[in-house]
Amino acid sequence: MSTQDQVKAGARSALLLLLGINLFNYIDRQILAAVEPAIRATFFEASNVNAMFISGTLGSAFLITYMLSAPVLGWLADRFSRWIIIGAAVILWSLASGASGLASTFTALLLTRVFVGIGEGGYGPAAPTVLADLFPLETRGRILAIFCAAIPVGSALGYVLGGFIETHLYFVAQPERWRWAFYLLTPPGILLGLVSFFQRDPRVRSGVERPERQRAHLDDYIRLTRVRSYVFNCIAQTAMTFAVGGIGFWAAAYLEFRGQPIGAKSIFGGIIVVAGLLSTLVGGWLGDRLRGKYPGSYFLVSGIGILLAVPALIAMLFTPFPMAWILMFVSVFFMFLNMGPSNTAIANVSLPKIRATAFALNILVIHLFGDVLAFPTIGFVAGHTNWTLAFLFVSGVMFISGVAWLVGAKYLPADTAAVEAATSAA
Repeated sequence: MSTQDQVKAGARSALLLLLGINLFNYIDRQILAAVEPAIRATFFEASNVNAMFISGTLGSAFLITYMLSAPVLGWLADRFSRWIIIGAAVILWSLASGASGLASTFTALLLTRVFVGIGEGGYGPAAPTVLADLFPLETRGRILAIFCAAIPVGSALGYVLGGFIETHLYFVAQPERWRWAFYLLTPPGILLGLVSFFQRDPRVRSGVERPERQRAHLDDYIRLTRVRSYVFNCIAQTAMTFAVGGIGFWAAAYLEFRGQPIGAKSIFGGIIVVAGLLSTLVGGWLGDRLRGKYPGSYFLVSGIGILLAVPALIAMLFTPFPMAWILMFVSVFFMFLNMGPSNTAIANVSLPKIRATAFALNILVIHLFGDVLAFPTIGFVAGHTNWTLAFLFVSGVMFISGVAWLVGAKYLPADTAAVEAATSAA
């Protein structure tokens, strides 16, 4: 059977819908970072040395609830309609995001980010699992790369939209403009969530109303933690998430430290769009293209990419603007090369019946030890030293990520083959 024949009905429309949802997902995440200085100015005195540390907990509150809810909702996604869970999750986080703009106290704002995290905890594990169910192994890297392309584009649009609202929303007083960044995200999110309810779960057989359920047992979950490529992937993604998440959250503050105007956030957003989008698509294409010759290609592309990003980031820290923008572009390009390949590897080494749980467990680990710690830690280092030293620390974490992927490449081929054999025998 050809690869084309193995693509299930409704696969491309599902990809388009999930791509749109993922786009708004990352717009919501990074728009918080884009307006963080304005939020900090609203709720804290300028003389408060711990203001950045406390403000960083907004990101941590979201991620803590995201990573804790993901395993529970991922477990449900392995047993019930993934599209129902996706739709409900998207509507929940969209309403919570709109409520962020209504917050009159920092505590209230913190609470809204908790509910955003719960909503994304339902979407995060289920969405890539739906795509893995719909598309065959041969093209899965490219498909998940297209899905992950929403990460840089959405992140960039978050910065662009945040910067535009702060500088051009003239009918709203400057101190209150950041609130509209959240209001504008609610209607499209609700619409996308409602559309999800009308999608067909890929596990539903023709003429059967309920999803085909392959019962997973405790041994299946224990076995997942013994898959060495999965473990090394989690380690590498954790370090990468610490670095990329930390840079994304604190980029606006860093640009302010380098003396750049508010409009510079739009330039940073443009770099994320172009470099991140190209890199994510190239990474997925390379992973699939090289797989026949190098079975560990998904990890090789991921590891080499992040290691090449390190020297570019370090050079950027000591280069004056506008030349620093070029080095930032190079660093971002190599930083995002792993997005498609590393997530494809998770799908390829996990059995279909526990695939959503595998993504959920990955979400728990990479955020618990990744950007949940990164936001306050980097803010603390910068607040007590400077942003140059803080980002040098980040570059060291990126190096660890690259090494972990290169080590894990040794185990990826055998672990992928084992899952394919078990799936074919089922």
